[in-house]
Amino acid sequence: MVRIAGVTIPDEKQIRIALTYIYGIGRALSAKILVSAKIDPFKRTAELNATEVAALRDIIEKTHKIEGDLRREIMMNIKRLKDIAAYRGTRHMRGLPVRGQRTKTNSRTRRGNVRKTMGSGKRSVEKK
Repeated sequence: MVRIAGVTIPDEKQIRIALTYIYGIGRALSAKILVSAKIDPFKRTAELNATEVAALRDIIEKTHKIEGDLRREIMMNIKRLKDIAAYRGTRHMRGLPVRGQRTKTNSRTRRGNVRKTMGSGKRSVEKK
């Protein structure tokens, strides 16, 4: 059981996939980290020795912004947009899509599945 940046990495998965459990590390960044640490990406997490784990931990924590720091930075960016009343900030405040998607249809997830058509609130008809 390996812990990197406060996250428990699963033992049964390949290390290239297991690193993606850390917030801020995807498959591409995981591959770059493994190349710089000189670790076989197809090795299972349980097969890593202590020096390899230490090398991974060192590279990840010193060179990349992950987990809490990354979440905090993203929240601060959104807060800044709200404070300066930018268009994107107002969309965040209203809970609407931010990146230019259409909202007449197709924004159910962001708006909370609000249905405003006539037939959406119809009760089922009772059988006689």
